[in-house]
Amino acid sequence: MTSGRKRVTHYNKPGDVHELTFACYQNLPLLSCDQRKMMLSDCINRATVRHGYKLIAFVYMPDHIHLLVNPARSDSHIEELLYAIKRPFSFRIKRLLHLDGHPLLDRLMVRERPGKVCFRFWQEGPGYDRNLYSPKAVAASIEYFHLNPVVAGLCEHPGQWRWSSWKYYAHPEAPTDPDLPRIDGLPD
Repeated sequence: MTSGRKRVTHYNKPGDVHELTFACYQNLPLLSCDQRKMMLSDCINRATVRHGYKLIAFVYMPDHIHLLVNPARSDSHIEELLYAIKRPFSFRIKRLLHLDGHPLLDRLMVRERPGKVCFRFWQEGPGYDRNLYSPKAVAASIEYFHLNPVVAGLCEHPGQWRWSSWKYYAHPEAPTDPDLPRIDGLPD
């Protein structure tokens, strides 16, 4: 018997850039709150340092995120990076919802099987992972990320959406926003 769960093969070669996408549970707009996005930035910063990744670009959408990362070490593994971002973030969100008595907590408690209920902030599974091998593909991915909020009707210009790496590339001399994850820039 085979599982219906989607399997994603991760290729962890140093030098390959990874385009990662993962969604909120049931594609709910769980990232509409700035506090949650700031907490996500902190988790991304911690995970990239701990697991040896450089963040090239990102965008937070209300119901999903895109990350463009580059492993800086040969022992870096995408599944470990994703786990190090998603798990602590989910734990913190669950704790905040519980402390606030927020009704969303009940909606995000999911029965996995009889007798087992768990909290789900992220859609189950590994999300989407694609290796990019050329500078042209990396540039196209960054442009796609930055245009995502415009296409979704959240703003008219990528510069109006605070929650992306657009400003880093459009205005590299501008001060960094401490609420956003640290960008390491394009790979050498």
